[in-house]
Amino acid sequence: MYKVLIIEDDHQLRSLMKEVLEKETYDVSVQTDFKTVVEDFISIKPDLVLLDINLPYYDGYFLCHSLRKHSNVPIVMISARSDEVDQVMAIEYGADDYITKPFTFDILLSKVKATIRRVYGEYANKDTSISAIGNIKIDSQKLTMSYQEHIVELSKNEYKLIKILMENRGAFVAREELIEVVWDDIAFVDDNTLTVNMTRIKQKLIEVGLPETVIKSKRGVGYMFQYDELGVGL
Repeated sequence: MYKVLIIEDDHQLRSLMKEVLEKETYDVSVQTDFKTVVEDFISIKPDLVLLDINLPYYDGYFLCHSLRKHSNVPIVMISARSDEVDQVMAIEYGADDYITKPFTFDILLSKVKATIRRVYGEYANKDTSISAIGNIKIDSQKLTMSYQEHIVELSKNEYKLIKILMENRGAFVAREELIEVVWDDIAFVDDNTLTVNMTRIKQKLIEVGLPETVIKSKRGVGYMFQYDELGVGL
């Protein structure tokens, strides 16, 4: 039985989420003291965290970053904020996915089930390799991308996206295929979630000294990884 920790200050919503998840046989804990979130997280050792952004004492971004210092457990952020910048921030601080309020409980369950399958179940990443094209390397164990002597950290989703693009270098990979590989369930994933992740990846390419054109996008088609040692991002 997987343990889910709900960190949400709306008592009614928190209770409903707990009820819905327990009907699906999840072991659910709810956070009621928002001063001791990190301490309780360490004690509970959940398999998945549902984390609201607007909380008393510390906001969800700060808590997500704090939890990441102790664990790589999947974190799904929940917020009424739907702007792209908010999703970028959530991913930057370590979130794996993002649910915008108001949401149906079908969406909630789909997100939880897909995340559990992806991280712990049949779709769990068993990759233990280092993939490389020229001087660009990605490490599945350290979750890093390096170019020459520069290194940046990647989220699990960023790693998966870069890996599939590198494996299909020189060819466009459809947005739908990328969403299905990373999030498992196309029906309940906002297309903007992919865009946000790709924006973060392009920023990290720049951080290691590569042009963002290493990844090319084409509206209505998808994304392509294009790179060689001489032309770099063609």
